[in-house]
Amino acid sequence: MTAGQAASGRIAVTTVPLIYLKLGGSLITEKDNPETPRLDVLERLTREIARARKARPRLQLVLGHGSGSFGHVSAQRHGTRTGVSSANDWYGFAVTADAAARLNRIVAARLLQADLPAWTVQPSAALRCKDGRVVSGPAETVRLALERGLLPLIHGDVALDSVRGGTIASTEEIFEEMAPQLPPVRIVLAGEVDGVYTGDPRKEPTAALLREITPSSLDSLQAALGASHATDVTGGMAAKVEQSLRMVRGLAGLEVIVCGGLLPGAVFSALTDLSDHPGTLIHAGARRGLS
Repeated sequence: MTAGQAASGRIAVTTVPLIYLKLGGSLITEKDNPETPRLDVLERLTREIARARKARPRLQLVLGHGSGSFGHVSAQRHGTRTGVSSANDWYGFAVTADAAARLNRIVAARLLQADLPAWTVQPSAALRCKDGRVVSGPAETVRLALERGLLPLIHGDVALDSVRGGTIASTEEIFEEMAPQLPPVRIVLAGEVDGVYTGDPRKEPTAALLREITPSSLDSLQAALGASHATDVTGGMAAKVEQSLRMVRGLAGLEVIVCGGLLPGAVFSALTDLSDHPGTLIHAGARRGLS
């Protein structure tokens, strides 16, 4: 246990509200076109984040992003998620890390241009996995960054794994490992789609947006939740919903918002209005407010 960690396992933090925000890879890149960022979308989103921080000066924010057509394409080509052993595998591991870092530099640059103090906390330097599960991560460094007024920025990345040799850890998996130590009041997962639907809204015009999901409603929804529509080596929507439910069950008062970042103002609303929500709310039961 570190000096900054309480007996409960939580890292000591101030009482100001903390939100985790992920900008999905499908949102900030063209996932069908390798290594093609959506710069117009990214620049608008950075402006919304900057506006939200001004509107709620007490709000603390941990920002993450997916790898989209940068890291995911490379990881699939080299099979990095399933394990790394040969020299060629390790070369692919390094290539995937480099691709993820290239997108991260683009994201960080746009955040800085919006006068946001974004500081990349490189996940792979701190991540350790066991058979594909994150067992340790960058929470302590993120805490120190928050204390200093920085905007910690993480991303999906490669990780050393005690069973597989190497693997991939998604931003959501890093969030899940950090959340018990740095408890957020809300996790916002902003993607290309406006929330969780009863089917794929790109293919099924009658698919309906689900405004709320709880553990008791999951069984009836699983058949409707499919995989992501483009290359995603870390799982589709069903995996994200299951993971979100696991987090809200494990951390009292936490809620997860799955929303679309293509709709102007949705991310701003998710960061500033904690009495309401865009997209889909995933929670365990009673909700708590935020002053």
